[in-house]
Amino acid sequence: MNGIKEVAKAAGVSISTVSNVLNRKKYVSPELTKKVEEAVKQLDYKVNPVARSMKSRTTGMIGVITEDFCGLFYPYVIRGISEVAEQKGYQLVICDAHGTRGDSHAVEREKELFRKLFNNRVDGVIFVSTVSARYTNTYFESIKRMANQYKKTPLVSLERNFASAGIDSVYFDGYANAKMAVSHLIDCGCRKIGHISGPKTLFVAKERIKGYEDCLKENNMGGFDGTVEGDYTHSSGYKGMEELLERLPDIDGVFCANDQTAIGAIMKLQEAGKRIPADVKVIGYDDVFVSGVINPPISTVHIQKRHAGTRAAEVLFKRIEETVNSGEEYPPEEIKMEGRLVVRRSTVADF
Repeated sequence: MNGIKEVAKAAGVSISTVSNVLNRKKYVSPELTKKVEEAVKQLDYKVNPVARSMKSRTTGMIGVITEDFCGLFYPYVIRGISEVAEQKGYQLVICDAHGTRGDSHAVEREKELFRKLFNNRVDGVIFVSTVSARYTNTYFESIKRMANQYKKTPLVSLERNFASAGIDSVYFDGYANAKMAVSHLIDCGCRKIGHISGPKTLFVAKERIKGYEDCLKENNMGGFDGTVEGDYTHSSGYKGMEELLERLPDIDGVFCANDQTAIGAIMKLQEAGKRIPADVKVIGYDDVFVSGVINPPISTVHIQKRHAGTRAAEVLFKRIEETVNSGEEYPPEEIKMEGRLVVRRSTVADF
């Protein structure tokens, strides 16, 4: 079995240089780093995780906490995180709070997942939190105290901006993206537009509701109650569309909180004999794979899910290296991921 000595010999560098590259303890020039990485690959050298842990105080593991892994959104995100982690020689420990955001049981489970990951001394945690906006600062003060009891474990929030709580954040602009979706419906000729939202206790749902309402007001199209609360599932989309048809018989457009909701809305519209997009135009949010394969394919707002996972992982590993090398704390990063409109036949017939 090849060891670190063989890697150093194959790369033509010292053992300490190999160690610095593998453990990221000190700066090594890109040229030498490349030589070491090529030698590691050539010799199929595997870092002993126990030895690395003892020497560098790292475990080679990062934790990932999701809100509900069964959703169509998270596999894309996990893939992005995993690709960066593999490049760094790290393994993922994936945990699922499997609860609705804002639900007290889900928040308690999430807190327990943080505790377990810290107990196992992971080197950092990327998370999608179930905590509601009103408890954000208090909640994360307790989480950071817990993290600091171990080794100042770096944290990165994904999907929501918690920089005000001192946490690095990779997030989406739900307000602007909602306005983009509703503007598209207006451009397509819609004049009575409804919205099937996420749970109204959630910050991300409130963002999209406000974007929807402001866009209508700016186009002199407000003055009616067009928001129905859902929970991001296709069943809530079906029920929400049923309610909208009763509330707004002349509805001609609907903005759905995500693509799963849009699928349910389309099912109800088709049952009601409505033609899509001739009678009612439907737009979703996220751009998960099913949105492009159902009939009709769903117009949506594309969210950079995989890239968001990549960026979150890059920020986390940057913090891990800073923590190992200096132990200093830095101002939190705020990285906003832009959305883009994807037009399909649920809003424009000839696409």
